[in-house]
Amino acid sequence: MPKITFIEPDGTRREVDATIGTTVMEAAVQNQVMGILAVCGGACACATCHVYVDAAWMEKTGPIEEMEEGMLEDAWGRRENSRLSCQIQVKLDLDGLQVSVPSSQGD
Repeated sequence: MPKITFIEPDGTRREVDATIGTTVMEAAVQNQVMGILAVCGGACACATCHVYVDAAWMEKTGPIEEMEEGMLEDAWGRRENSRLSCQIQVKLDLDGLQVSVPSSQGD
């Protein structure tokens, strides 16, 4: 089972087990990661699961699709490595993935 490290808005590092075939957002919600609100439930209709993907992992998380790009346009603190965690599918080669939750989502 792949392990994903979330860096919560307060700097706490949380390593969680993620089930293959789910999303990074689902792993965060199941493990109560601070700041991953997932208001739309993974429908790519909000940006409350916004994360910053560690640069070493950007290529492995796959391309940003048009719908995700549109949602990220309104995300607070968007960066080059911004992604919506609901759009990142967990697969074996993501074992060790590290993502940071924006500080704005920890409020």
